[in-house]
Amino acid sequence: MAFRLCANADLVENEARAFRSPAGEVIVVNRDGQTYAYQNSCPHLGINLEFNPDEFMDSENYFLICSNHGALFQVEDGLCVSGPCQGESLLSVPIQIQDGFIELIEQ
Repeated sequence: MAFRLCANADLVENEARAFRSPAGEVIVVNRDGQTYAYQNSCPHLGINLEFNPDEFMDSENYFLICSNHGALFQVEDGLCVSGPCQGESLLSVPIQIQDGFIELIEQ
């Protein structure tokens, strides 16, 4: 079973968006033609990464950033490379691209 998040064409390269889903709030980001999804929860405090809607990227649109403490996460694997949770990772969410839509794979 899958839950449709958005059309793949709705994602802009190197920008992230949040979607409500049966698995909670999910961050979806596109980088180099690949799509990645993570739970919207910082491993440091368990709070949402963003203060403002869909503001998940650092100033250069390279890392996902936690607005609370400035932790930086790699888009490709969710690993925190800087900040209070360095070495920890965002929790990946299984997705698929089906008929031009990004879908959460419900488990």
